Amino acid sequence: MELATTVHLALSMQRPLFLEGEPGTGKTEIAKVLAAGLNRRLVRLQCYDGMDLSAAAYEWDHARQLMAIRLAEAAGQTDRGEISRDIYAREFLQSRPLLSAIDPDLPPAVLLIDELDRADEPFEAFLLELLADFQISVPEYGTVRAKVRPVVVLTSNRTREVHDAIRRRCLYHWVDYPNATRERAILATKAPGVPEQLAAQVVDFVQRLRREELFKLPGVAETIDWAQALTYLNKTELTAGDVDETLGVLLKYQDDIAKVRGAEAARLVTEVAAAG
Repeated sequence: MELATTVHLALSMQRPLFLEGEPGTGKTEIAKVLAAGLNRRLVRLQCYDGMDLSAAAYEWDHARQLMAIRLAEAAGQTDRGEISRDIYAREFLQSRPLLSAIDPDLPPAVLLIDELDRADEPFEAFLLELLADFQISVPEYGTVRAKVRPVVVLTSNRTREVHDAIRRRCLYHWVDYPNATRERAILATKAPGVPEQLAAQVVDFVQRLRREELFKLPGVAETIDWAQALTYLNKTELTAGDVDETLGVLLKYQDDIAKVRGAEAARLVTEVAAAG
């Protein structure tokens, strides 16, 4: 309910939505659902270390600009100032995700800035203009301003702290792992072919597993994958042997797998059976 309220307020107030939480809790999925529900195109910027403006916002098509210069010279045009103005026209400006999301000539968008914590801190400074005014200033061209403001969703796995200036411009929500009831509902929606008893046992097992001291706790996506994998193996209920054989679907680090496989898996399966 808190998430729904925050999303409603972000839409009503036309403010960016900043979602923070552990990997695998469904932050990215929220943006996808918003795009589908609002019938808007989803524009996704996947952040990474070293990302620059040419990958995130815009880039000039230098090959076409050079061709235009040569054609102008071949046609006898000698005014360098006029040639310069011509090659910095909109047709030579290549849109990357940020510019595409506010392009007034394109349909309204949901802009997903995914895993902002992976980007360098200087990139956050560039985002401030976009988040505050929904515009991007291109020195050689001018200012591109959104005709219809995009719905902006930023996500972070909290591998580093995002600057306060970004946070102040957003509405904030911490996305935690879902409870058992919610996770079963998600599993029923995303993997309807999983037998009901198996689905209940898988969710119960994963919920208990998240209480363990692991390097990387399984997210909702891993729950779905694991339930589907067990279904592909024609399993209808969970056994310790099934867990041991399929842990690589649920856990992604060898230390975690080694810790759970065997006695720990058997214990959790026994608890699941007793609770069911």
